[in-house]
Amino acid sequence: MKWLLAREMVVGLAVLGAVLSLLASVLQSKHKVSEETAKRINLTGYFLMGISIVLFIVSGLVSSAT
Repeated sequence: MKWLLAREMVVGLAVLGAVLSLLASVLQSKHKVSEETAKRINLTGYFLMGISIVLFIVSGLVSSAT
């Protein structure tokens, strides 16, 4: 569980989510993917960023409890 709350994991998930959201916009603007596919990629990116935020909060709570 400690590896999941590591700073590298939290930042990595946030960056990966941001890259996916950016990629969705770029691919859709260049007409490489459909609007539906771009929406799915974008939602996946936002999901990963949300998980990163939750892990950030949990790691803060865990560190303050010890």
